[in-house]
Amino acid sequence: MKLRRFLFLLMFLSPAFTYAQNQVNLPLKKQLDSILVIDQKYRLLFGLLSDPAKEDSLARQYGVSKEKLAGHLSDLQNEADTSNLFIIESVIKKYGYPGKSLVGGESSSAVWSVLQHSKKIDLYLPLIRQAAKKGELAMIYAAMMEDRALMYHGKEQIYGTQGSYRKLKTGKSEMIIFPIRDPEGVNERRKKAGFDTTVEENAKRLNITYRKISMDDLVK
Repeated sequence: MKLRRFLFLLMFLSPAFTYAQNQVNLPLKKQLDSILVIDQKYRLLFGLLSDPAKEDSLARQYGVSKEKLAGHLSDLQNEADTSNLFIIESVIKKYGYPGKSLVGGESSSAVWSVLQHSKKIDLYLPLIRQAAKKGELAMIYAAMMEDRALMYHGKEQIYGTQGSYRKLKTGKSEMIIFPIRDPEGVNERRKKAGFDTTVEENAKRLNITYRKISMDDLVK
């Protein structure tokens, strides 16, 4: 009896499951997944430069001196970013924001990642906000782009997602969490936006010791 019930449910659910699968644009999903790998490739390598052994290995791999390695990786990343942005803008022109319903949840952040690393955040921030509002993109991505746009315009961020190397009026230059509007309420805002870390934990992830810094503390 249980077996027949299971087979009946399987027959009932299978068409719906197949239909849902067929809604994902697999060629586009694969394309975006590949772009995301390229988007992250050299950025991940930068994280290895603090290890002398890995730095030596990378310098040999890319055929440059250790002194020129960081600049070489930066040039390669800029080339990749330019190429990625060209492709992504053509995708947006054709599909709008390719979110969860079109490419699945795991691939829905690919377009965001390329735009986040571009100089066109102001142009595409409304699109990202709309995608998040519709559930096509996790809200945390809209929050991160919102923060980056504010930081680029010299305004306090909202969610404390952005770190930046800045000169302080103390005369010291260091990596900081860029000033936050209402820092006392930032962790509650982060929670509502879907972040699973506090601003302190996020700072640690970025190798930054978190402390409250105001815009008045920065050298303009």
